Amino acid sequence: MTTTLQRKLIKGTAVPIRGNEIDTDRIIPARFLKETTFDSMGEYLFIDARFSPDKTPKDHPLNESRFEGASIMIVGNNFGCGSSREHAPQAILRAGFNALIGESFGEIFAGNCKSVGVPAVQATKTDIESLTMTVEKTPNAEVQLNLETMQVVVTHADRGVLLTVSITMPEERRQTFLEGTWDELTLLVSNMDLIKTTAAKLPYITGYE
Repeated sequence: MTTTLQRKLIKGTAVPIRGNEIDTDRIIPARFLKETTFDSMGEYLFIDARFSPDKTPKDHPLNESRFEGASIMIVGNNFGCGSSREHAPQAILRAGFNALIGESFGEIFAGNCKSVGVPAVQATKTDIESLTMTVEKTPNAEVQLNLETMQVVVTHADRGVLLTVSITMPEERRQTFLEGTWDELTLLVSNMDLIKTTAAKLPYITGYE
């Protein structure tokens, strides 16, 4: 079995998005769902929360220069609830984010995140607040999300380790990231010979074109 898509250790700066019950319509408004590809989804991430109708920027973390280039998002409780639209994790991924750390997630949303290679891990409310405050005070700190040790470590070049917190996620989902099997389509395509060999042994498949 080919396993070339492991997501064991993710590093980068982070941006906190405060608030609970942030649903998928706020992440990516419904009017963008009619686009035929996901290519531009990153441009629409939190667009109504970030900009007025006349495109004037609002007070939002993603508009702050200190968080520019962040690749890890820290969120609150039940993030990604509401509609099951897969456009929400696509927008997050295409805006440059590689992982989410939150108190909890909408279950379908978390599964959709797994499908695009974005781990959505959980931490306690207290630890999320500590992470948020640490990153807000030191936005250039590096956040390391380790799916082997199940810890998040925040470090600073001059000050060393600033914070360490424990994280959780469903074990089955975690294993797909460790093994590189989170992308089922790529896994199938990369093992086409094995699929053909197995199919040849099945009496209800052989003999058909």
